[in-house]
This record gives sequence, C-alpha cells and structure tokens, in this order.
Amino acid sequence: MIKPVAFFHWLPLLMAASVFSLILPAHANTWPLPPEGSRVVGENRFHVVENDGGSLEAIAKKYNVGFLALLQANPGVDPYVPRAGSVLTIPLQTLLPDAPRVGIVINLAELRLYYYPQDKNVVTVYPIGIGQLGGDTLTPTMVTTVSDKRANPTWTPTANIRARYKAQGTILPAVVPAGPDNPMGHHAIRLAAYGGVYLLHGTNADFGIGMRVSSGCIRLRDGDIETLFRVVQPGTKVNIINTPIKTSVEPGGIRLVEVHQPLSKDIDDDPQTLPIVLTSAMKTFKAAPQTDADVMTKVLELRSGMPVDVTRHGEAVQQM
Repeated sequence: MIKPVAFFHWLPLLMAASVFSLILPAHANTWPLPPEGSRVVGENRFHVVENDGGSLEAIAKKYNVGFLALLQANPGVDPYVPRAGSVLTIPLQTLLPDAPRVGIVINLAELRLYYYPQDKNVVTVYPIGIGQLGGDTLTPTMVTTVSDKRANPTWTPTANIRARYKAQGTILPAVVPAGPDNPMGHHAIRLAAYGGVYLLHGTNADFGIGMRVSSGCIRLRDGDIETLFRVVQPGTKVNIINTPIKTSVEPGGIRLVEVHQPLSKDIDDDPQTLPIVLTSAMKTFKAAPQTDADVMTKVLELRSGMPVDVTRHGEAVQQM
C-alpha cells in the first residue's frame, strides 16, 4: 500500500508559512525551510470541482501549480472539463532538490523553480514552462548567474526561431516590441551563460505554464516573474538541473521518494513509460533494508510527482 506523507509533525512550520503568506503575493507558494536533515516543504491541498468549474489549467492557475503537475497528481481526470464534484489533489508538497539552497534552482524534470532569498529561512516554489522538443529549443542544464533584468523587454527572435515560425506560416519581425503581443510578457531576467540567450520571462498567454512550450527560455506566469524580477539582483546564482527522481531520509527515519515523468527526447516518447535510470545513490536507497522496494517500484511506475512514504514498516525491517 502506498502511503501519503503524514504532516502533523510539520504543524509549527505550516503555521509559520501562513504568517509569511500574509506578506507575499496571494499566489506565491512560499514555505519555511525544513529542519536540518529534512527536505520536505509544503502541504498538498484538495479542490472540489464545481459545476462549470473550468478547465484543469484554470484550476492550476488558481493554486499556482503547473498544468502537467496537476495532471500527474490526478491521473484520469479530464483536462478540459473535470467532472463536477470530483476531488482533485493540488500538489504543493515537494522535496527540495539535491542542490545548494542558494539563489535560484530550477529542476527541468519537475517544471519548477525554487527561489531561496538571501538571509531568509524560506523558499518560494514557482511552476515554469521550458523548452519544447527540438534541437535549438531545449532548455539546457547549467550553473550560471543573473546577468541583467529588464522591464517591458523587446523580443529579438533568433534566425532559427524565425525559420521555424515561417515554416508554420507565421512571419516574425526582426524585433517584437514591448506590449500585449510580446510573448516575453512584461519582465525578463537574463542568464549569463551561453552568451545571454536564455532568460526567465513572463508570457502573454494563459496556457503553457508547467509544460514544454518555449523556444528554450524559462517561462513564468506574469505575477510570478514580476515578483521574482523585483527581488532577484544581477549576480544571483542560478542552477538548472534535470532530476526526475528525488529521495530523502527524513529525521526519524521516514524514507520518501518523489518521481516525475522524465523529459521526452523524441516526439513519439511517452514520458509515463520512458525508462528511468537510477543513479548508484538511488539504487542504494532502494536496496536498503529500511526501504520497501516493492512500494518504490510502484512509485516509479506511477510518477505522481508527489513525495511518497516508501519506508518498510514493522517486523520486516527487524528481521533483515
């Protein structure tokens, strides 16, 4: 049996989170950092679909989660017209990535950005859109810094982007001016690596956050990029990783696994069934006597994108 993560022992942290929520924008999912040795933040919520409750994208936007994250947490739900009365899990609980908690950490596989403000014991989690399948539209992993930021940016599409749009029947100008037709939205944060071609930016479209939709840049909802733009300064460290599996041994011995669909490499790939290659550390985690390997195997198959307790309980551990 796959067990959800119990969170009664995180009550003090969640109370602190409610205090932080009073001073941050309404849709910012900001949580206090967990105690030493822990990686769990956040708490899942539940949403009852009302009559004419809107699409899954509208619900994802309400809670500021990504579209695919909401779809993975609720397999079988109709993404266009969720059934009235059905209860959806809102996946706000997550394991922090295995990366230094400094500046901005982006995990491409989970389509999330983690921002660790300097000298504050909190993390804000944002859903993002990333690069589409295709040669020059993939978002690469990198360790870099913020080099510049600009409000009301213009967009200068590359020659490859203009050629791709032309093949689809759209002629792009050499420079798209700031305004409602600019797909970069109202704010852009430039990264130093690769000659500055990759940016964090907003969007002029409501759809696509939490999906692979961009030409390689990292896309955020307009309210999110506006907040990030205000607090992030040039020189801020940015670490972009691609890790579909995260594990944690929590204080007290609880063992958690969070599995996301790996990024497709081909248009015909099914990310729900693509093989996931375990690192040596993850193989060791799975083989440990404290881990229920059968449950972990099921979690690897389900790929719900949420932390799951895979601890082996009872006499089975004592006998091994």
